[in-house]
Amino acid sequence: MHIQDSTWQPAVVSDDDVRVGGSGVGRSAPLRVDAQRNLEHVLRAAREVFGELGYGAPMEDVARRARVGVGTVYRRFPSKDVLVRRIAEEETSRLTDQARSALGQEEEPWSALSRFLRTSVASGAGRLLPPQVLRAGVDVDDEPVIRELPAEPRVPQQRQSQQDLRVLARHLAVEGIDDPGAIELLDVVGQLVERAREAGELRGDVTVADVLLVIATAAPALPDAAQQAAASARLLEILLEGLRPRAA
Repeated sequence: MHIQDSTWQPAVVSDDDVRVGGSGVGRSAPLRVDAQRNLEHVLRAAREVFGELGYGAPMEDVARRARVGVGTVYRRFPSKDVLVRRIAEEETSRLTDQARSALGQEEEPWSALSRFLRTSVASGAGRLLPPQVLRAGVDVDDEPVIRELPAEPRVPQQRQSQQDLRVLARHLAVEGIDDPGAIELLDVVGQLVERAREAGELRGDVTVADVLLVIATAAPALPDAAQQAAASARLLEILLEGLRPRAA
């Protein structure tokens, strides 16, 4: 797992970025065929490079993988932050869709949560979540902010889940992320967590942040695709077992 920081500030969008629909800005004109093809190459290359090396990878690596000049990348995305934000938002949206699908198609709480985790890990989406989302709830001011619940929780599970989401949302704000998509992801994953807790099928101390970390941890970037798939499946099975309540 690579959780490398790229400075995460609100993107300043240029006219070029408006034309390609970057960072949520509406399109003003269709791209030429060759320009559209270059944009698709850049986005695909960025997903691959950032997935393998983390968001700290330089734009030159993205350009090299896309087989275009670095100037072409910067014409489409005037800063690295704009490109990082685009990729992260796309992956956040994909994870949200996967979580909603699991909620809607699985009646059993544990089946819904495990289905979401298996689907997300298989897609490799965890490697492209914003690093601040993965850190949320883990460390701020060197203090853990989501602690293990006592053996007999004094806080009802639903209320605890709501507290988790408030804590995570607050830390996203501290990190400078004002992204409705990230908040929506936390909300939907929170529903999966809450259902599994209430059914007694999830450890009482497992939080939304823990679930997101499972997705990232179980999606290692290995050079061989078959090895990567096998390693992810094996690691996820171990992590899933660790999420289950301990036998009395």
